Amino acid sequence: MQARHATGPGEASLSAAMRAAQDGDAAAYRRVLRACVPVIAGVACGQGVRGAAVDDVVQEALLTIHRARATYDPARPFLPWLRAIAQRRAVDALRRQSRRPQEVHDPASLDGQEDAGPAPGQALEEGQEARLREARLARAVASLPAGQRQAVEHLALHERSLAEASALTGRSKGALKVNLHRALKSLRAALAPDREGRDV
Repeated sequence: MQARHATGPGEASLSAAMRAAQDGDAAAYRRVLRACVPVIAGVACGQGVRGAAVDDVVQEALLTIHRARATYDPARPFLPWLRAIAQRRAVDALRRQSRRPQEVHDPASLDGQEDAGPAPGQALEEGQEARLREARLARAVASLPAGQRQAVEHLALHERSLAEASALTGRSKGALKVNLHRALKSLRAALAPDREGRDV
């Protein structure tokens, strides 16, 4: 069986570059993002995304990587983490595409078709559910030990780099990483019922 990543950076070099990026190395971060583009595009195409929508998936996946970069654990493989993000963004794109109205040239063909829009009150219910999830997350974060809460607030919620968070808090980068990973584990357990069918 052929190696799957023979044409691009290997797993070890991507993990190392992402670790350096987490420590504030901008050049390493640019290398990681460049290496991610063909992988994301490949995953999107494999999921059935076509045309300009592939570029949309790439952009959205890169934004997700940027927002979630502090949550990547360098002790784990980078490519499966990247592919999981790309797959979620591809599924999001396919869902949006299926909801988009298709062009119809024959007005008579619309007769007798069901309205595919949300049921009355559905948008209101979804908004209430989102507010409830946000409130649960806020309570779960507030219940974390101080060090873990601080790591989540700086690295995940305010999207600061490890270097920035370390300078602001006076804590070492290693301590912030450890606290963030422990906090995420606690939050996953606390919010487990909300995670079904949801993404990172």
